[in-house]
Amino acid sequence: KGQIPWEQGIDLHGLSIDEARDQLSEFIRASFYQKCQAVLVVHGKAYSQNGSQPLLKSYSNDWLRQLPQVLAFSSAQAKDGGTGALYVLLKRKK
Repeated sequence: KGQIPWEQGIDLHGLSIDEARDQLSEFIRASFYQKCQAVLVVHGKAYSQNGSQPLLKSYSNDWLRQLPQVLAFSSAQAKDGGTGALYVLLKRKK
């Protein structure tokens, strides 16, 4: 709900699927080791050229589910990108 302020963010606009996956994974790991509690991931709302679902949005959803450092995530508030961005809550580093 945006009640926990995000500490770092990443923008995946303009990246290929492979670049976005690698950068998102690296960003989440680095944020976790820096003991961030919440981060912002901007994937955008752009639809692919043939009018199908936004690729980075759906891929980001899948990738975040696979990362062990991620506790939860949800769409951001409008001021932070709305449905084109995600708040990601990270697990606490022990």
